[in-house]
Amino acid sequence: MTSTTPTTATESTARLGRIGVWSAALHSEDPDRRREIADAAAELDELGYGTLWVGGSSSPDDIAHLLAATSLATVGSSIISIWQHEAAAVAARDAELADAYGDRFVLGLGVSHAEFGDRQDRPFAGRPYSAMVAYLDALDAAPRPVPASRRALAALGPKMLRLARDRSLGALPYLTTAEQVAEARTALGPDAVLAPELKAVLDPDLPRARATARSYLTGYLGLVNYTNNFRRLGFGDDDFTGGGSDRLLDAVFALGDAPAIRERVDAFLAAGADHLAIQVVTEDTRGTLPRPQWRALAESLPLKRA
Repeated sequence: MTSTTPTTATESTARLGRIGVWSAALHSEDPDRRREIADAAAELDELGYGTLWVGGSSSPDDIAHLLAATSLATVGSSIISIWQHEAAAVAARDAELADAYGDRFVLGLGVSHAEFGDRQDRPFAGRPYSAMVAYLDALDAAPRPVPASRRALAALGPKMLRLARDRSLGALPYLTTAEQVAEARTALGPDAVLAPELKAVLDPDLPRARATARSYLTGYLGLVNYTNNFRRLGFGDDDFTGGGSDRLLDAVFALGDAPAIRERVDAFLAAGADHLAIQVVTEDTRGTLPRPQWRALAESLPLKRA
């Protein structure tokens, strides 16, 4: 059983880079769309983004597709649902990717959401922490185990953060605030990687940027694990109506022009993030690759890989 993280956060950040891209639009089953994604991935690699995070319940095949399209960037899943992919198959695919691409990928794992109903007939249904422990045990017991240095956990609460610290590279918090990044840094200690996601609306018209953010955030405010997490931070029902209060939006989004986005990025890094995964939010975030925004942000963000 792998019980400790074998590399320091500094060493791992050199592999992940300081800034990455998170996008659910980076995977598709359509061949033409995959060619477009590959072209975008190659450009992100050239721009200097350290890691490309495939969002939205991705698969190991999505990772392979992007690894083939890039040469320097790390590629990560954020996340592979442990309810949808058997550990033995994931470990076998991990071994194939390791043989082809070395350590240039990270297996992001998560328990997804009870509201999605993808766990009802699975072992440990209703017990996500126990399910993740069992899944990690299975990865460790595979003919070719997935090493802790190549896996990370979607973690928000204290128990899952400790598990991420003890059994993986570190934590991939999603939809969080700078305040919670600081709390997670304390919980993880200095050696585990902390790589949160940060949503960014690159639009100098603040009311319009907030409208775009609200449209996107609405779906997440129907998921109990996120609203419970916000409640722990002092938000309440009034913050969850109408797509989110200004106070909530300002806490979980970077809104405005490129300098304003950079200011929020710096705040998350100062709070203790080793790596920050930027999700550009637009009117069609899940369907369109925001390549103009990625290019614009590349000019103002600290994209050095090491």
